[in-house]
Amino acid sequence: ITLFFLFVFYLSVAVTDSVNVRLVGGHSRCAGRVEVLHRGQWGTVCDAGWDMTDAAVVCRELDCGEPVDALSDAHFGSGSGPIWINYVQCTGSESTLKNCWCVESWTVENL
Repeated sequence: ITLFFLFVFYLSVAVTDSVNVRLVGGHSRCAGRVEVLHRGQWGTVCDAGWDMTDAAVVCRELDCGEPVDALSDAHFGSGSGPIWINYVQCTGSESTLKNCWCVESWTVENL
């Protein structure tokens, strides 16, 4: 992975309150690859370091109950848009993904 303009800070600093999160490629609305909307374009959340705590926050945000698994290695496909967020680390108490700590740049290329 090559990172350009890398910044480390809380996602909530860089994201407006109108962040949209969705799951794509799964068998239901509560399964799939995590994507976020940024500047009108959907992009993925990198699954490096993704765990059950991170998944629990997304499930809570999407009103999907408790997570069954936190799959990695692009289990639901690599996505067609940019990787908007890298290395999410939630504590589990966050109500939304935007409140989790992450390394992100909004311009990440997955090579």
